[in-house]
Amino acid sequence: MEELPIETTVFSMSPAPPADVNRRADERHLTLFRVGAIRFDGRRELCLVKNISAGGVLVRAYCTLRSGQPVAVELKEGQPVSGTVSWVKNSDAGITFDQRVDVLDLLKSSGDGPRPRMPRVEVHCVAFVREGATVHRAAIHNVSQGGVSVETVNPLTVGSDVTVTLPGLPPQGAVVRWQDGARYGINFNALLPLAGLVEWLHARNGA
Repeated sequence: MEELPIETTVFSMSPAPPADVNRRADERHLTLFRVGAIRFDGRRELCLVKNISAGGVLVRAYCTLRSGQPVAVELKEGQPVSGTVSWVKNSDAGITFDQRVDVLDLLKSSGDGPRPRMPRVEVHCVAFVREGATVHRAAIHNVSQGGVSVETVNPLTVGSDVTVTLPGLPPQGAVVRWQDGARYGINFNALLPLAGLVEWLHARNGA
């Protein structure tokens, strides 16, 4: 089996925003980019973060951006960084931050605190959660590659294995991680593919 080179998110201490990376279109890589989110015009769209520096970020966007457009980039859940799109090339975009960021803080992986969560997107639809032989109807509050937050009048057991079925997606094996009243956090056993999740979100928004 061919072993592909691995392409991951690059972190830099440079104050300059990342430049366009020229790579041959026919080169094949296994990509393990970090997932982020872009906010603009009242929207919140997921993206892949290819390169981060103190001065900016290079992303692969799943939405249309334009040069000069003001945006906010979420590299950690709930911590948007404001900036401006400086260039766009195909699905890649360079964003210059309004103020420099602490790259070391982005690299922290929480040995002494909660792990930064994957970017979540609000979505309002019905899901079905099967726990044992019982199927619960639940309202989705938000979704990420790693799980969903749902609300249901039927109690779920924290720590239990469940199967979550979202409309239009295959059933996902998952675990109930937390409860806050009638609201539950559920982690998928395997990450949802980002491209498929983005396509699903766009379809839901257009519904």
